[in-house]
This record gives sequence, structure tokens and C-alpha cells, in this order.
Amino acid sequence: MKTMKTVIQGSRSNPTRQRGQGMTEYIIITALIAIAAIGAVTYFGSTARSQVAAMSRELSGQTGTEMTNRAVKQANLALEEGKDDKSLKQYTNTAAK
Repeated sequence: MKTMKTVIQGSRSNPTRQRGQGMTEYIIITALIAIAAIGAVTYFGSTARSQVAAMSRELSGQTGTEMTNRAVKQANLALEEGKDDKSLKQYTNTAAK
């Protein structure tokens, strides 16, 4: 039977295993953040793409007004579409086309 002293010494004798565990946790957290970001960009779709395009144009010294207006238009379209009731029937009709 292991004593507490043996257990503590065993965990101290293999620090690379603990380091590997920390790295694995870091990779898992990074992957979850990436998946959440992909889901958010997919969900917000063209509104997010237009906003990113406007920011990149502004950073390059060009005007981003056109892209900002496009983002506002897409957001308004999404708002209107969000008011409609949706069911799997609409999905089936769209998928059949």
C-alpha cells in the first residue's frame, strides 16, 4: 500500500508528465475558443465579414464607409428574417431546391 509520502514523491519525480498535461489543457482550450469563434462568424455571416472588411480598409488608409453600410444592411436583413417563424418544414423545402 502506498503511503502519502510515496505518492507525493512519485508526482514530483515526473515533472514532464505534468508539463505535458498543462500543454494538453492549453491546446484543448485554444481549440474550444477557435470553434466558438468559427461558430460566431458563421452565425453572424456577412455582417461580420463586412465589418472585418471595413476595418481592414480603414487600417490600410482607405475609406471603409461602403463596407460599413453593407454591414448595416445585412444586419437589418438578419433582423427582419429573425422575426419570421422557422421550422424544419422551411429547411426541407429549401434543401429540396
